[in-house]
Amino acid sequence: MAASDQGTRHPPGAATAATPGAADEDARFLAALEDCSLPPERFDHAAHVRAGYLYLRQASFPQATASMCSAIDRYARALGKPERYHETITVAFMALINQRLRAGPHCDSWADFRAHHPQLMLRDALLAYYPRAVLESPAARRCFTLPPLPA
Repeated sequence: MAASDQGTRHPPGAATAATPGAADEDARFLAALEDCSLPPERFDHAAHVRAGYLYLRQASFPQATASMCSAIDRYARALGKPERYHETITVAFMALINQRLRAGPHCDSWADFRAHHPQLMLRDALLAYYPRAVLESPAARRCFTLPPLPA
């Protein structure tokens, strides 16, 4: 694979969903997130992963990650809680979702993807890569931080 293709190719069927109803619901979900009308109780961890999945189905990793970061930051600000946005957690989860989406198995819908990747539904999934102290640091909240290298 060429360096220019790494992480930027769309998965097969990226513009489609399992059913028109699911596609419509996905579009409404993202629109509500982006216009900050999504009720906070509907934006739990699984909804964050869903948004990441949907953005990655529409765009390359860099574009999808920029859209996700922007949407979540704007949403947190609209709720009056800008401190809730966490750059490292957002970008790292986007990388995990992207890897699972591109590596397979092929999933045609959010429900299918969720069923095949239950580990992503765990809020603490990043602790397999990061020490808790790094994720809890103010620096990691403001700026994407790579996991520390093994000693």
